[in-house]
Amino acid sequence: MEQEVGQGCGGAALVPQVSAACELRKCAEQLQSRQRESRAAAMDGAARAVRGCLEQEGAQAELQPLLLLLLRLSRSCPFADIRDRSAGILRAVQDQNVKIPHPIGQGPSSFIPVKEILLEGQDDAERQLFIEAFMSTGRVDNVTMVMGLHPRYLESFWKTQYYLLQMDGPLPYHYRHYIALMAAARHQCSYLVGLHISEFLQVGGSPEWLNGLNSVPQKLKNLGEINKILAHRPWLITKEHIEELLRAGESSWSLAELIHAVVLLTHYHSLASFVLGCGLRPDLDQDGGFTFRPHSPRNCDSDSSCNSSGSEDTGNASTSREDLRELEVLMEKMKLLQEGRQNEEASQEEKASRFENEKRESLLVAPTDDNELLSSTNLSCFVEDADFGYKDFSRRGEQTPPTFRAQDYTWEDHGYSLINRLYPEVGQLLDEKFQVVYNLTYNTMAMHCDVDTSMLRRAIWNYIHCVFGIRYDDYDYGEVNQLLERSLKIYIKTVACYPEKTTKRMYVCFWRHFRHSEKVHVNLLLLEARMQAALLYALRAITRYMT
Repeated sequence: MEQEVGQGCGGAALVPQVSAACELRKCAEQLQSRQRESRAAAMDGAARAVRGCLEQEGAQAELQPLLLLLLRLSRSCPFADIRDRSAGILRAVQDQNVKIPHPIGQGPSSFIPVKEILLEGQDDAERQLFIEAFMSTGRVDNVTMVMGLHPRYLESFWKTQYYLLQMDGPLPYHYRHYIALMAAARHQCSYLVGLHISEFLQVGGSPEWLNGLNSVPQKLKNLGEINKILAHRPWLITKEHIEELLRAGESSWSLAELIHAVVLLTHYHSLASFVLGCGLRPDLDQDGGFTFRPHSPRNCDSDSSCNSSGSEDTGNASTSREDLRELEVLMEKMKLLQEGRQNEEASQEEKASRFENEKRESLLVAPTDDNELLSSTNLSCFVEDADFGYKDFSRRGEQTPPTFRAQDYTWEDHGYSLINRLYPEVGQLLDEKFQVVYNLTYNTMAMHCDVDTSMLRRAIWNYIHCVFGIRYDDYDYGEVNQLLERSLKIYIKTVACYPEKTTKRMYVCFWRHFRHSEKVHVNLLLLEARMQAALLYALRAITRYMT
């Protein structure tokens, strides 16, 4: 293995420090090739750069990013030749008594055992999606790895995100990534902030902007108000907010630019919910994803306490029987509700009353202090009015805005066409993504097959919209109370409204007999329902401004 680092530099004694950074960029670009020969040449370049750093004193700063790139490639690259070669170079470096980085924790999620993701995501469709992701961005990040449990959705998500960030559009590329990190910072999502800081710099963004909102152009700073509203209380957005941003002047936004910004904000607010709701770890080359301490087999990952279902293995047979009974009760409720629909339908007055009851009851559904330590991050420089957060849509004794009746401003009839008119193709991509996740089913529930889950999926979607004040006139909200247990409601509301408070305990406590892939499915519904809710409020405000 020593020859991995020692071979082929044409007799050159030393490689200047500056060439290591250049070689790193060149290597990363060349690796994004479908040709095995090109990838091999890129890995040769990486080996040369590593050797150059090892031979030159004081080149540790240049060596670290190379080693972190190799660590990430050795674990998550979809090409086996790159994985094997990267691992070989790292071993060769270690053989020279140089510390190499090791992963902190096992797998992309601290909630989901790594074996679940590896076992459930190895079909050809997913591998091809991972290759496309790597070809586009040079990495298969942890979001992609976990979403890969549902390849049909991942394909739709990836197309949308790629279009928003990398295709022609109203906003310059560095603005797009800065808006993404502004949105993620509202929920203290250091994972997404870290990714987009790197992307921001790669597309030529000014490092000075990373000092915080006080260092950015006024135009971007002006976006702070709707950023916080859409992140936490989207029902408060008005046409006056839109008018203020579009007002003529040096810092004004065009309507097309604003639509692009609004879609990015809602996309990354919701993606932060997914990241935190699934307990995603930092990617291996991000802060918090690696350590240079020697690897020890005693550093057992906390995930090992989880079995292959969605629950923790407590070894308590009576608990397991109780959980199984809850599953059977849920199946029976679904059957009875389906039969009840055929026999008698609730009146409009009853449906309206049940919505109000569900909205009031949601006030009592909130995360409790269970002493589980949450990761603390300091992203305050990217956030204004940091104390502004989610506030229940309806509290007794307080004046609240009227309920948003979904039929008055629908995605299908209003939002979709407005986005498509001002930012072509994005409306179509979003619509496809909403449809894919809403209709996604494998006709299974835990160990049961051939199950129609449409009623359960609709209850989850409509409950998420309910906590954001959106009501469907044709839906009986009594079904939400019947189908969603309290632990699931707590999880949904936390992930949708204040995802930074999500804990592993909340994830473990709901649907204890369901597969992890089914819990990820819940998070995909959360992501998209939350995004659509915020978009509906924002697009309605834009429509009112335009009329």
